Amino acid sequence: MEACLNISERSAPQEKRAKSLTEQAYVTLRERIIVGELAPGVEVSEPELAEQLQMSKTPVREALGRLCVEGLMEAFPRRGYRVTPVTLKDVNDLFAIRGVLEGTATALAAQNLTEQELGALDQLAQANYVVGEDNSTKTFVTSNELFHAAIARGSRNTRLASLVISHLEECARFFYMGTRVRDLNPETEADHLRIVAFLRKRDGENAKQAMLDHNENTRKGLLDALISNSQVRLTL
Repeated sequence: MEACLNISERSAPQEKRAKSLTEQAYVTLRERIIVGELAPGVEVSEPELAEQLQMSKTPVREALGRLCVEGLMEAFPRRGYRVTPVTLKDVNDLFAIRGVLEGTATALAAQNLTEQELGALDQLAQANYVVGEDNSTKTFVTSNELFHAAIARGSRNTRLASLVISHLEECARFFYMGTRVRDLNPETEADHLRIVAFLRKRDGENAKQAMLDHNENTRKGLLDALISNSQVRLTL
């Protein structure tokens, strides 16, 4: 019995460390995909990534498995993995869903947001970035997600907010791609400030329409930029 306990006690830290390494690999690879360091359609292998991350293949394999489940990676037997390509249908489908979810959330938020929350939205709406500068781009994309998430939470409908936030996270990769091929600052700030203005008036109907217009402006602008840029891998 004592020997069994000793083995169990020794194996626990090893299991914890393995999970920790898997989590590290997952977080690192996911961020690389989202920000575009691992571009859509790029093929990679376990040994290659393990060497880059300076860890064994096991945690990398487990991390890649999670990314495959999330739809960010694709596995090919005896070939390795590929970053899932971005398609026109992906973009259109995702923004269609976002329009439905965020339109409803914004209408509800107009009645429920506090003055303090509206003040925070004002600050987030004015975020900007320098095209080609990684740090400011990350701050801009994060601020954009926080802006939309804050409005979703302002609906005071937890289930609806969770759905909106999950789709925002899925949209992040598209948004990063867009920031690299055109300046999103003017239209994003103008749309965001317009949404906040209607929210301050407690005008749910116009706030909803402003959000729908913003989502459509973003979708069209993003697709136009990606299609016209030969360096971006966009699949029809």
